[in-house]
Amino acid sequence: MTVRGNSLSSRDIASFLHPYTNLKIHETEGPLVMTRGEGVYVYDEAGKQYIEGLASLWCAALGFNQERLIEAAVRQMRKLPTYHVFAAKSHEPGIELAERLLALSPVPMSKAFFANSGSEANDTAIKLVWYYNNALGRTKKKKIISRIRAYHGVTIASASLTGLPANHRDFDLPIANIIHTECPHHYNFAQPGESEEAFATRMAEALEQLILKEGPDTVAAFIAEPIMGAGGVLIPPASYFAKVQAILKKYDILFIVDEVICGFFRTGNMWGSQTFNLKPDILTMAKALSAAYVPVSAVLITEEIYRAMVKQSEKIGLFGHGYTYSAHPVSAAVALETLKIYEELDTLGHVRRVGPRLQAGLRRLADHPLIGEVQGVGLIAGLQLVKGKAPKQVFEPAQAVAPYFAKRAQEHGLIIRNLFGDRIGICPPLIITEAQIDELLRRLGKALDDTAAMVHDKGLARVA
Repeated sequence: MTVRGNSLSSRDIASFLHPYTNLKIHETEGPLVMTRGEGVYVYDEAGKQYIEGLASLWCAALGFNQERLIEAAVRQMRKLPTYHVFAAKSHEPGIELAERLLALSPVPMSKAFFANSGSEANDTAIKLVWYYNNALGRTKKKKIISRIRAYHGVTIASASLTGLPANHRDFDLPIANIIHTECPHHYNFAQPGESEEAFATRMAEALEQLILKEGPDTVAAFIAEPIMGAGGVLIPPASYFAKVQAILKKYDILFIVDEVICGFFRTGNMWGSQTFNLKPDILTMAKALSAAYVPVSAVLITEEIYRAMVKQSEKIGLFGHGYTYSAHPVSAAVALETLKIYEELDTLGHVRRVGPRLQAGLRRLADHPLIGEVQGVGLIAGLQLVKGKAPKQVFEPAQAVAPYFAKRAQEHGLIIRNLFGDRIGICPPLIITEAQIDELLRRLGKALDDTAAMVHDKGLARVA
């Protein structure tokens, strides 16, 4: 692509610093500029249609033209367009949203705290863990364990939780007191002949050994996504979380569950915690909370944590944390309307009806010579691209096979995302129909055929 003149693309190169972009390539190729959306589709400046196969960034659950969310924002802007919740101030949308989320929580929770993104929510969770343990006089119990290939955000603290190399390299991360245990992805990390059950046991034992090495009196919390999203859509072995939670309980370690991607029906339940039987002490959410129409996130905490915080804030004189836009009334109003729409559309039932069609269609690709693994549940899935299946061989990163696949999908009118380790993420809006799923699969198949042809022509692998 050559960008010329005063097009939107050329203006973007002159003015815009893009996240998660090769900035050098961007200078010559330019961006794909979207100008409008309708349902599960987005359209570029030339009018070309794309199925948004990643729901924007795992978040546009209700698609791109839900008028009720727009109207909810306008109504609230006319009534109370902005206000804060500092210093014992409040407002109706914030109170109502907190009550609603506590009622929907997968386990009993006591209080909700609002922020603006998943990164801020997880950053807040870290601070609350530290504050809680200081309140209890456990001043050494501060370390937080995350996992290799986890994704929890990009603030300094939440990026430290994230377990992906690009989020640490040359940012001087991770910070102190953030450590990582092994990634529970059987396909990539199991030993030869190791069953999923044995692998789950080994992963749990590795976590326990790390806790013992660091000292249980220094380890405060463990954080996990029910499904590891940006790390590749990695679904844990069936018994993994049961074994992990037993270890956390044994050593009095808080469990933070990051529901930023999995929450709000993505996995075929309201929460990923319900899908995998998780019992969080702290739960974070964002993205589909407002269907991504406005920035909003939330942190839910148990009564035990809250009571300790009350004691500490009394000692200090106040609870010294919060954001200007915490519980912003417009964001809260849109989130409330989003929850109402989910209920009225029977989103839970819809995902359970159409999710099997997506999963079955993707699993039909498993016999393709470039597909090593297909994993998914509900309306989220990941594909593993491989050079060879038996024995398993992977492409070199410099060969850029997964980025090529994503580009070919884009040419065929499908937006997907290549993730770490030649994984392909698929996560369409929750409103997608069975006919649209079939079309998504057709476009995905064409991209796979193109990629197989490229791999064959360049001699990167033998493709039957």
